[in-house]
Amino acid sequence: MNIEANSGARDKHLLIAIDDTQDSKRAILYVGEFLGGFPGFKITLLSIVQEPEEDFFRSEQERVSWINDKKKEMSGLLDKYRQVLIQSGFQEDKVDVKLCIGDAKSLSDMILSFQCDIGCCTVVVGRHHKSKTEEFLFGSISSQLIHEAKNCAVWVVE
Repeated sequence: MNIEANSGARDKHLLIAIDDTQDSKRAILYVGEFLGGFPGFKITLLSIVQEPEEDFFRSEQERVSWINDKKKEMSGLLDKYRQVLIQSGFQEDKVDVKLCIGDAKSLSDMILSFQCDIGCCTVVVGRHHKSKTEEFLFGSISSQLIHEAKNCAVWVVE
């Protein structure tokens, strides 16, 4: 049996949804350790900045300033995590970053919509540790992803 490294085959595309928590950092480190250095994988790092309701801000200027600050913060984190994956063995041209500003739509719906748009075969998230009350009130993104994902795998990293 003659197997050539990824000859003519499409890369397996993973979407890693991140935020500014240690849970996301664990997901990045897991993927880097598990797949880094193996050919045939492409990674897209996705961060969604969810904009609070309009009445959260006193003025439009305050809203714009908040969004710009969050975008800057998350862009820096995306770049940092991209470098972690490259140092883990992924080729630079195989690690992309995407930053989206979200509306009131659920994060899991936005992640799955993005997954569908770019055709990822796997969605990776870090598991947030919430109390039962918090999970009841706010829901669990990882649980929603597991139950609603179609045509892809979902990795929830503990």
